[in-house]
Amino acid sequence: MKSQHQYDVRKISDLNSVDLKGLIEESRVEEFRFVLRLRDEYVSGRNCFDGPGEGLYGIFSRDGTIHGIGGLNWDPYCSGRETGRIRRFYIKKTVRGQGLGTMLLNRMIRDGQQQFSAFVLYTDTKEAAAFYERCGFRKNDDHSKISHRYHGKGGTRP
Repeated sequence: MKSQHQYDVRKISDLNSVDLKGLIEESRVEEFRFVLRLRDEYVSGRNCFDGPGEGLYGIFSRDGTIHGIGGLNWDPYCSGRETGRIRRFYIKKTVRGQGLGTMLLNRMIRDGQQQFSAFVLYTDTKEAAAFYERCGFRKNDDHSKISHRYHGKGGTRP
């Protein structure tokens, strides 16, 4: 097990320069299709995470291998542009439980707070829900496309 300081969270400016094969393959084995969808939407130009406050982030080991990824967009289901949506968040199974997901999420929120006052996401797995709740997100039952909500400015994280 590597320690957290052997990993870096980086904002990804060009997804085409990142080798996602390992993440895509592992996520497909787990029956998560959203890493492949992230790549396909990026390549097609449908979602490049390049709007105000948006970003695409990865967690990399020192040798340049990507071990997790996550995107931040403005939320299309909320009125206005004050809410950011955490999307396509995936951490390799072999490094889960080492704090890397928290590192990645905290960086995304910290950077996103320059634009967004709240963050939302949707997950349908108990494991992911528990992770987000440990990170300060609260369960949300008000909207079918939002399972969890976090109010960033003035909150306790990150």
